[in-house]
Amino acid sequence: MKHRAVVRGIGVGVGEDGSNVPAVVLEARDEFLPIVITSDQAQAIQLGLSGEQFERPLTHDLLVEMVTEFGGAIDSIRIDDLSNGTFLAKVDAERYHDGEARTFVFDARPSDAIALAIRVDCPILVSDEVLDAAGQSPEAFDADFDE
Repeated sequence: MKHRAVVRGIGVGVGEDGSNVPAVVLEARDEFLPIVITSDQAQAIQLGLSGEQFERPLTHDLLVEMVTEFGGAIDSIRIDDLSNGTFLAKVDAERYHDGEARTFVFDARPSDAIALAIRVDCPILVSDEVLDAAGQSPEAFDADFDE
């Protein structure tokens, strides 16, 4: 079963070497799902969340514009697997040609998929298997994400 997730924010944890480690935190099935990302990925997601516009398009904005111009749409993103501690994601898209829908599935890093989903306001879906393996109780977090 897949559960609709909400981006709760960008958090920072402490790595084994004492360095700051950014993570995007999703909430699904009343659990938090932290996904470790790079600082560049954190910035791309945070900029999408803020809705801040730039004079020139950023990479994720450019991709959304290109997909749209070619008659496509991003329908949803899925975080549906975990392999050796690495989250795996898919982008579900479609394009209509001569009245016929054609669906596409693209492999993606979860951070890129989430950055796209924020920009097009499409569902972020997380599988039970991923939540069972990596979901955490909200009480495990020393953070107060805005409602």
